[in-house]
Amino acid sequence: MKAVIISNSRLQGDYFEVVFTAPEIAEKAVAGQFVHIRIDERNDYILRRPFSIHSTDPEKGTVSVAYKVVGKGTLAMSKLASGYEFDVMGPLGIGFSTPADDVVPVAVAGGYGSAALYLLSRVSRQKGVLLAGARSKNDVILTDRYEKAGFDVRVATDDGSMGTKGVVTSLIPQVLEDCKGKKLLFYGCGPHPMLMALGKLLKEKGLDGELSIDHKMCCGVGACFACVIKVNDPGSADGWRYARSCSEGPVFPLDDVYLGE
Repeated sequence: MKAVIISNSRLQGDYFEVVFTAPEIAEKAVAGQFVHIRIDERNDYILRRPFSIHSTDPEKGTVSVAYKVVGKGTLAMSKLASGYEFDVMGPLGIGFSTPADDVVPVAVAGGYGSAALYLLSRVSRQKGVLLAGARSKNDVILTDRYEKAGFDVRVATDDGSMGTKGVVTSLIPQVLEDCKGKKLLFYGCGPHPMLMALGKLLKEKGLDGELSIDHKMCCGVGACFACVIKVNDPGSADGWRYARSCSEGPVFPLDDVYLGE
């Protein structure tokens, strides 16, 4: 469908947020799903770019995407002004499940993984926890929105410039202590090494969760098989199979995630 940019503004540093009209996507999207955007088919940006859906406003028919400038595609997108029309597909992929009424969601975000987890705050009956991990305070984004939604926000940075010094998974033991007696479900989104560490930790402690595991995408709809990842398959000879992260994921139940040897 065609979408029109309402606003495209800098959050901080190299991080931006674009808000655009897309009523059908706004109505249907859930946390963890993504949109596939083509900003200018006449130039070098022939391939679409996948972006996690950060927020939606069904009443206004708008969708929000938070992104970081990392290459020529996102640099070009950061320069688009309000009123610009572009082509978008979505919502795509399998998103996170809605927490049961008695479940406390624990969102574990690495970098701008916090953007993809935010819609959980809209559907959770319980006030959840956000564990935000980043390289430094300059990479901690959107935590104020979680706080406004009533989430308990805890931060870990590699350099100690904000919150606890260390990796984000180091925050989990204290969460378990503080939430004794409560049902928890962990939702992870971030860099692959972080997700693997999170998955192994949850398995060790007998905890349940869902992880958003993606790969570089081309078509975004499961046709090209460019974004395959390994998932568990007890029926196969090797105990795993390839799954398309764009259509069979990007969100997978923890038990399906292949964590390696």
